[in-house]
Amino acid sequence: QVQLVESGGGLVQAGGSLRLSCAASGSISSINAMGWYRQAPGKQREWVATISSGGSTNYASSVKGRFTISRDNAKNTMYLQMNSLKPEDTAVYYCNVFLYRNYWGQGTQVTVSS
Repeated sequence: QVQLVESGGGLVQAGGSLRLSCAASGSISSINAMGWYRQAPGKQREWVATISSGGSTNYASSVKGRFTISRDNAKNTMYLQMNSLKPEDTAVYYCNVFLYRNYWGQGTQVTVSS
């Protein structure tokens, strides 16, 4: 099975930036579908961004132009660079990979103050 650990969350002022990391327990080279999801209190978990093994990316409309997803296969790590943060970005952010099934990390809290 795949183990995922998110890090990099914290408290930031609106307009600021954070970079989230997702470290996998093993090689991610063979994992095509990797992405980030987020969940605000009392809300459904929503998709944020996805990156393929070839580097193709997709973003939710709410974050397009502000967030950048990337992956470093040599480090078995995926990243989410978050710029121009808004209070509505406040949520727990989860790492997700698909390798025959979906795997999730424990999540990292991102709080954006106004």
